[in-house]
Amino acid sequence: MDLLGALQELRRGLDRELFPLAVGDVAAARDAQRELIGQLDDYLLPRLRSIDAPLLAVVGGSTGAGKSTLVNSLVGADVCEPGVLRPTTLTPTLVVSAADRPWFLEQNVLPGLPRATGRAEPGTLRVETAGSLAPGLALLDAPDIDSVVTANRELAAQLLAAADLWLFVTTAARYADEVPWSFLRSARDRSTALAVVLNRVPAEAVAAVSADLSRLLEANGLGGTRLFTVPEAVLPDEKARLPQESVRPVSQWLTELAADAAERARVVRQTLSGALASLGTRVPPLAEAVERQRSGFEGLRSIVEAAYGGGMADFDEGMRDGSLLRGEVLARWQDFIGTGDLMRALESKVGWLRDRIVGFFTGRPQTTVQLRVALESGVVALIRAAADASAERAIEGWSAAPGGAELLDRGGAVAASRLGRASPDLPQRAEKLVRGWQEYVLELVSQEGAERRTTARVASFGVNGAGLLLMLAVFASTGGLTGIEVGIAGGTSLLSQKLLEAIFGDQAVRELTAKARDDLRSRVRGLMDEEAARFTALLEGLEPPPDAAEALRGAVRAVLEHRRELPGLSGESPGDASGEVPGRPSGVAGTRPLPPRGTAEGGGRP
Repeated sequence: MDLLGALQELRRGLDRELFPLAVGDVAAARDAQRELIGQLDDYLLPRLRSIDAPLLAVVGGSTGAGKSTLVNSLVGADVCEPGVLRPTTLTPTLVVSAADRPWFLEQNVLPGLPRATGRAEPGTLRVETAGSLAPGLALLDAPDIDSVVTANRELAAQLLAAADLWLFVTTAARYADEVPWSFLRSARDRSTALAVVLNRVPAEAVAAVSADLSRLLEANGLGGTRLFTVPEAVLPDEKARLPQESVRPVSQWLTELAADAAERARVVRQTLSGALASLGTRVPPLAEAVERQRSGFEGLRSIVEAAYGGGMADFDEGMRDGSLLRGEVLARWQDFIGTGDLMRALESKVGWLRDRIVGFFTGRPQTTVQLRVALESGVVALIRAAADASAERAIEGWSAAPGGAELLDRGGAVAASRLGRASPDLPQRAEKLVRGWQEYVLELVSQEGAERRTTARVASFGVNGAGLLLMLAVFASTGGLTGIEVGIAGGTSLLSQKLLEAIFGDQAVRELTAKARDDLRSRVRGLMDEEAARFTALLEGLEPPPDAAEALRGAVRAVLEHRRELPGLSGESPGDASGEVPGRPSGVAGTRPLPPRGTAEGGGRP
């Protein structure tokens, strides 16, 4: 893999939503990802593919700094549209030579911006040709970095990130503002080639203001930056150009730069190398933010798991506490036999009791059906209550967890309200579940009764009758491990347990009850998992891949290892990001700024 391949690998790692959850300072992480993608697409990848392409100088600065007027004055033509209304520059204008025009009309740089000639709509890049501009250098008039229009500010930052050279314009009244300095410090951190134009300086204040600006540049790590001053001039209107003598130092410097292929290459190397080196400090925080995202997803999943685990605990408690054997189930049970008679028969006339039960199961099928339906309704109600409680706990947990509230808000209040209770079709699914379980219990009884020693006894009760007794036992004992519990609902549990033991024996009853209970729990667990999936489905497709963070780290390591492949960098130390050739005079700023090539008339550093 070469340097271009390493950069492409890094770009692929960024080509997805890495920060879907509001975890930590996610806004900063999203901005950093967007800026990094922009610089890769707009500058690093195109420049590496065409290292000898014309140099792009972006003219940027604050509102009212006079950027458009300066560009017009430098090229001696009205290619940009200055004006009194702010913001003035709504559509960036790229001024090129006739020789370089074909190159810039193609999507070789800033590929995301459509090209236009003549009048252009916002969101496009207007390309103008200036006969006085030498081949090898293009000027791009950018929107204001502090524009009141957000889109303009973002576009200005994007264009500056795509520049080989910043020509930063400020004024005597605005040079100390914080916004411009945040951009200048960014240029410093990325070793971007930089020159500053101090515009609209009153003649009597040129020395003092230039000295103060130089002091600020030095204090901010930008000592050695080429500084031009343009005196204040009275213009007949906003669209007039500056006097040629005022901008001659800047114009002469740019002309020399365009004519010197070696110097252009040095500027490109400096900015390109600095941008590549900056990836070493920009990408690792993104990787850490990705890991925080994964922790956020794990936290949300844990909340859902705990919520529905609590739902299963509620269901288990409902099976143990005998509440299902009260109400309608008890009423149906007592339809055919009185509780007091049952208990007395159980004590003295077990044979008579068995005959009576057999008569019930074989002679009163309608009552049998009613008892089974009542039991089914009770289990369904228990499942629904557990599912409702689980959903409520999950909603409360997500609302308080990092990233959870924003995720719920994406679906709207109605969707969140629906998530806060069981699915509308849960009762139907629960009924189907319970009927399936009842069939399973009857199959258990049928299989157990197939043994020779119990066939007659099961036949005397009927499979349905014995199965119903087993269903009742599931909700009236602790799985048959500790024998008969305290009598629940007027002796129902005691009776069903004794009758089952009379049919199958103690050990078989314990095993059958455990199997029936485990099967029911398994079915309910599956239903709870389906309910929980309504929450976890919101996470699907959002979570970054498990290896996303490490992939970013690996990609940026590869980029930094291959950065030495840039021409002129073979002798640099690993920490040197400037890309400058040692001992070569420099007219722009870098991490190792050297003295300017000379002071131009009327400009230069004071």
